[in-house]
Amino acid sequence: MKLFIKFDFNTVCRKVLEEKLIQHNIKHKILGFGEVDILEKPDTDVFKAFAEELKGYGIDIIENQKSVLVQKIKDTIIEMIHSPELVNVKSSVYLADKLSHSYGYLSNLFSDVTYTSIENYIILQKIEYAKQLIVSTDLSLTEIAFQLNYSSVAHLSTQFKNATGITPSAFQRIINKRREIANKK
Repeated sequence: MKLFIKFDFNTVCRKVLEEKLIQHNIKHKILGFGEVDILEKPDTDVFKAFAEELKGYGIDIIENQKSVLVQKIKDTIIEMIHSPELVNVKSSVYLADKLSHSYGYLSNLFSDVTYTSIENYIILQKIEYAKQLIVSTDLSLTEIAFQLNYSSVAHLSTQFKNATGITPSAFQRIINKRREIANKK
């Protein structure tokens, strides 16, 4: 038997973080996605154990200020892409407004730290989300393109093919074929 699971990364990460903070008796307040205010300085050994347990879930504590801002950029992009409401402003304006820095500064910092552009990161995140939507929903490619703020299915298809090597419709056929085979077993 095969299960197809849909999940929200933000909710999963927040839940794991909250559970681990409580488990280690670390007094805290979750401020937003990826940001926690530690209300009382925890014992060094407790904090190390907490940080190690988070690593097991793929969650790292960031201490470098530039890395913190780059992570905020990534989180804001993911929030923008996964937003249930269509974001009708350019991503550069959205990021600058949300993070209170000029887009030029954010773009240069992001490129310096990650060796890729914000635009490329946005495309990759959109394609990953498109794949997730193809696998976990019955949305048409037109609906997916609209939800991801593409001007057309052709635009989505071009970026999808550039990122993955196949078109979204070919990806859809592969997923459907796998489901057929799984259902026959």
